[in-house]
Amino acid sequence: MDRVSEELLERWLKGWSISRGKPLPEAWKSGYRVLVGEQKQKARYVFPQVNEDFIRLSESIYEPWIYLKVCASPEEFSMLIPQRWKIQPQGYMMYGPEKMVTHEKPLPEGYSMETLQQKPDSFVVKINTGDKEEAAIGRLIIVDGLAIYDRIKTEKGHRRKGLATQLINELRRIAVSKGVSENFLVATEHGKLLYESLGWKIYSLYTSIVIEENIKREV
Repeated sequence: MDRVSEELLERWLKGWSISRGKPLPEAWKSGYRVLVGEQKQKARYVFPQVNEDFIRLSESIYEPWIYLKVCASPEEFSMLIPQRWKIQPQGYMMYGPEKMVTHEKPLPEGYSMETLQQKPDSFVVKINTGDKEEAAIGRLIIVDGLAIYDRIKTEKGHRRKGLATQLINELRRIAVSKGVSENFLVATEHGKLLYESLGWKIYSLYTSIVIEENIKREV
């Protein structure tokens, strides 16, 4: 696994923010902050590595639903942060090689694909049923030569049919058509297995922590 540079982290985080309609990240000491503004995610602070900025910030926050995220394993910092923080399920930063594994199969019968271009470098690919029900969806954001894959989801009742693979391949084709060969995403434990089957590799672990309830500040 590689060390995530501040430059790569900023590009990915810009793509994440654009994909989700959130404010662009702003520099915060050695990391970045996004003011997400949701009830259960007020803000996120993202760091390329465990350092003093990350540890000191964890010590200063008592408010719930502010996420701290770092490109590292929990073992690197779990003994250095206050116990009020809860470590979330493991995430994985992954990159796709220039020549990705593809599975050129037609969509299952009864499904169709559509591609929407929301902005010059922002795309949504959907797979719908014959009744126009959304079965799967994924997004591609291109930021400074980096293709960021995000919010790839298959609805229950439509899984195990290869729809996610079809989505990723189509998003990949869009990136190629734009002359972009650098591909990046953050996966869950479950999603990681799919991406690995398509030739993606783990770039770095990506760990999140959050306070889930109001904590009385120590005096």
